[in-house]
Amino acid sequence: MSARAAVHARSLTKIFGDVIALEDVDLDVPAGQIHGLVGPNGAGKTTLLGLLLGLSVADKGTLEILGVPSGDVLSVAHGVAGFVDSPGSYPGLTARQNLTSLASLRGEVRASGDIDDLLDRVGLGEVADDTVRGFSLGMRQRLGLAAALLGKPRLLILDEPANGLDPVGKRQVHQVLTDLADSGATVILSSHRMDDLAALCDEVTLLATGRVVFSGPVSKLEAESGELDYRLVTSDPAEARRIAEEETSLTLVAGRKQAAGDKPALVVRGHEAEIDDLVRRLVGAGAAIRELGPVVPPLEAAFLALTGADDQELTR
Repeated sequence: MSARAAVHARSLTKIFGDVIALEDVDLDVPAGQIHGLVGPNGAGKTTLLGLLLGLSVADKGTLEILGVPSGDVLSVAHGVAGFVDSPGSYPGLTARQNLTSLASLRGEVRASGDIDDLLDRVGLGEVADDTVRGFSLGMRQRLGLAAALLGKPRLLILDEPANGLDPVGKRQVHQVLTDLADSGATVILSSHRMDDLAALCDEVTLLATGRVVFSGPVSKLEAESGELDYRLVTSDPAEARRIAEEETSLTLVAGRKQAAGDKPALVVRGHEAEIDDLVRRLVGAGAAIRELGPVVPPLEAAFLALTGADDQELTR
């Protein structure tokens, strides 16, 4: 991965009336990286993406994109593409016609094979001649991605690209983004899906109320989660409870409801090393471990801890 910065921002501030949407935001994204942007509703994610796409200009601060200073609205550097909120399209045209028309509007001449290759990459090859009016949300998202790829961008900016995707569609989109980064392009995406961030991103920036509360590797953010609740299922629940109660560094968590048909489980709270010690004691006592995993994944737990949200607020 090149050390050259695709995005270099310092003290970005954006104000709408009495609302401070962004305040003194610093952001550095190296070329060839997939960088995640995450935060609760109103955190400033969409505003920041709009600045990166040249849709608005900061009230304060400096921004360089692909080495080019960004100043006036729509002065976005060449080689940048993407969408904010949701991608637009012509509903009465087919997927192929949408891409052909967009290329024409940009003054580009594209062979039909190039358009077909793009549609195949995003999983829309079989519906290339269907009108977009009948497309699902996930299909429109993939068409928007294909449109953004028309110009072979060096910086791709995407707002919730996995929104509405089924597992197959998500896998296809993930592969496209991974291939782009492997080729040296940079991807910045916002998402409320912690699993997407963990699977795709090299680094993440976490926003809350317009400010950066964390920026760095995903592994470092996961480490911010501290103690986690773990669901534990063993061959001997009574013995497991006895041993867990003896571990003074662990806490037995009460009040979590189990779904009908679930195996009897304990929920214990502690750090990873303390859970490891518990497992060693259980195995030594002859209890088989049948299930063990965090109730809330570490990335989500860190998000909740750093933003002060509860587990119902993992939304855009």
